Amino acid sequence: MKKQIIALSLVCAGTLLAEEVNMQAIDVNETIDTEVIKDIHGEDVKSADLAEALFKQSPSITLVRRSGIANDIILRGMKKDNINITIDGTKLCGACPNRMDPPVSHVLTNNIDHIEITEGPYNVEEFGVLSADVEVNTIQPTEEWHGDVNLGFGSWGYQKGAVSISGGTETIKVLLSASAETSEQYEDGDGNTFYEQVQREIDAGKVPDKVQYQDKYKDMDAYDKKTLMAKLFWNITDNQELRLSYTANRSDDVLYPSSKMDALYDDSDIYNAEYIAKDLGTYSKELYIQLYRTEVDHPMSTMYRKMGTPTEMTHALTTQVDGVKIKNTFDMDNHTITAGIDYSLRNWDGAYYKNGIPLPPQFFHSIWDVDTENIGFFVKDKIHLDRLVLDMGLRYDDTTIDSANPAQQDNDYGEVDGYINGTYQVDNSLEIFAGFGKSSRVPDAKELYWISSPMKMPDGSMKAMPIGTPNLDNTVNYEFDLAVEKQFESGSIKFKAFYSMLDNFIAYNASKKMNRYENVDATVYGFAVTGTYVATESLYFDYGLAYQRGEKDDPLEGQTGTNLAEIPPLKFNAAVNYDWDETFNLRAEFIASDRWSDYDEENGEQELAGYGVLNLKATKIFAESFELTVGVDNLLDKTYAVSNTYKDLILLPTLNPSDNIMLMNEPGRYIYTNLRYKF
Repeated sequence: MKKQIIALSLVCAGTLLAEEVNMQAIDVNETIDTEVIKDIHGEDVKSADLAEALFKQSPSITLVRRSGIANDIILRGMKKDNINITIDGTKLCGACPNRMDPPVSHVLTNNIDHIEITEGPYNVEEFGVLSADVEVNTIQPTEEWHGDVNLGFGSWGYQKGAVSISGGTETIKVLLSASAETSEQYEDGDGNTFYEQVQREIDAGKVPDKVQYQDKYKDMDAYDKKTLMAKLFWNITDNQELRLSYTANRSDDVLYPSSKMDALYDDSDIYNAEYIAKDLGTYSKELYIQLYRTEVDHPMSTMYRKMGTPTEMTHALTTQVDGVKIKNTFDMDNHTITAGIDYSLRNWDGAYYKNGIPLPPQFFHSIWDVDTENIGFFVKDKIHLDRLVLDMGLRYDDTTIDSANPAQQDNDYGEVDGYINGTYQVDNSLEIFAGFGKSSRVPDAKELYWISSPMKMPDGSMKAMPIGTPNLDNTVNYEFDLAVEKQFESGSIKFKAFYSMLDNFIAYNASKKMNRYENVDATVYGFAVTGTYVATESLYFDYGLAYQRGEKDDPLEGQTGTNLAEIPPLKFNAAVNYDWDETFNLRAEFIASDRWSDYDEENGEQELAGYGVLNLKATKIFAESFELTVGVDNLLDKTYAVSNTYKDLILLPTLNPSDNIMLMNEPGRYIYTNLRYKF
C-alpha cells in the first residue's frame, strides 16, 4: 500500500528562533483504533461525491442519498453533529437545515489525499466529537514540479474536467487545483429519472401533483459544480513552516427530487492558515497554531416545481465558522503530552422569500442569526510502557448559544469530557485495544430555534410553527470500545465492537405540531469485521462487515416505538483485485445490505429491502504518464434504495398520512471512464 502524506492547511505567526530541524512529512498508516482511507483522489474517479466514495470503501458508513451529488453519510448509526467532520482541521457547517449541503459535500474526491476515521469518543482536540471523528486531509504541494489533467465521462451525460499543478523550491511550495463537472438526472434500475421517480409517486396517489417539476424543467441537469483550491507552504526556517490555503466550491441548480425544494446554488469558501514550529525547547517538541474561516451560502427554492408558479418560495440560509486552535506537544520520559486551547464561533442565519421579496417580519426568519460560541481546553498524554501504549485525554468546554430573536431563550452549556484507552502488543502479529470515553455535543440552531414557513390554519389565518425546542439539553455519550487485530503471513483481520449509552440524545418527534425535537436516553451498540487476504503476488482481497442496533430507553412523547432512527442494517463490502502487471489492474467489488427491518415508523422510516450490487473497474497505465480507467457500477442494473425516510428531513408530503414517504432509488447501471495525464 502506498504511504500517503498528511495534508494539513496552515497559519501564520511570528518567527521563532530555535535549533535547526528539517520539517519532515508525516507518513500516515492505519492503526488498530483508526481507519485510514488513502488515495481517494487517485482511486475514486467516478464523481466528486465524497459520501459515495466513503460508502463504497468502509462497511461502517452508509450513504444518505439526496441527489446526484452532495450526499451525506451515517457512521455507526450516527449522523449530523453526532459525528465530527473536519477538512484540513477546519470545521465547515452546512447552511441547509434539510442537509442538502453536509460537510462532506464541500470537498471533492480529486482534492483528497487521505481520510482518518476514529470511531468512538477519542479526540479531545475537537469540539463535539460525540461518537466519531472524520478528518479529511487534502493533497499538499511538493517541491518537485508536477501535475495532472483528468477528463471524465459517464452515463447520463456526466462530464468532468480537473487539473492540478504543484511545485516550488526548498523554501516555498505551491499547489493549484481546479475542476468542473456536470451531469444529467441519473436513472434508477427501472430507468426512471428524477422527474419519473416523482411521477411514480404521483401516479400511485401518494404525493400531490404540485411537487412535480414543471415541464420546462423536467429534463434539466441534476447539477453543475466547479471548484478551486490553492495552497502555499513557506518554510520560514528549517524548523518553522507557514501553510496557507483557500478552497472554493460553487454548485448550481442542484436537484433534490425527494424534497419540496431544490438548491439554486450552494457556495462555500474555506480560508485556512497554519503555523508549525518544531523543537523550540525542552517543553515544545511542536507548536501548532491554526486560524480559519468557513462560509456557506445556500438558497433553496420551489422555482422548478409546479408549486413554484405563480408563487415561488425561497429559503435562503448562510453559515460562517471562525476558528482558532493553539496546541503544544512535548516529550517527558515515556510520555508524549499535548495541551491546547480550541475556540470556534458558528453563525447560522436563514430567512423566507416570496417571489424574491422578504416575507413580513413575523414570518421572515427561519433561523434568526444564531451564534454558537465555544471555547475548550484540552490535554492528552500518550504513555509508552513496553508492549502497552496508554492514551488518555481530558477536555473542558464552555458553550453559549444566542439567538437574535428576543422571544427565544439563550442557552449555556458546560461539560468535562475525557477518555482512556490502551493498545497492547501481544506479539508481532497480535494487538488488542480497549477504551472507555465520555463525550458530548450541544444542540444546533435548527434543533433549538428553527421556525417553519407560514402555514394556513383551519380558520384561514397564517401561522409559523416553532419546530425547534429551545430548552434542549446537550447529549452525553458514555462508550466502551474493544478491538483485536491479527496479522497473518497472507493477510489480516480486525474485529471491533462498541457499546454506547447516550444521555439526552436529540431525536425528532413527528407526532408533535411544534417543538418537535426532544431529549431521550438511548443505547447504540454494534461490531465490525474488516480484513485482507493476499492469495498471490497478483491476486488479493479485502472485505468488511458492520452491524449496529439502536434503541431509545423510552418512547418519545405521544409515541410507542423505541427503535432509534437512522440505524442502518448489516452491511457487507468485499473486493477482489488482480494486478496483471505494474501497469494493469482489475477490481471487482460487491456491496450488500440486509433488509432494513428495525426502523422508526412513527417518525417516517419504512422497511427497505436488502440489496447486493456488483461494481467492476479496470485501470491501465500507458507510457508512464497516461492512466485510463474504465468502470461500471451496479453491473446488473438493480433497483434499490439505501436511504431511509426519517422525518428530521423535510421530504415530499404525502396525501394520506398512512402513506410511506418517497424513497429515493440509487442509480442503475452506470458506465464511466477517466483519462488521467500526469506530468
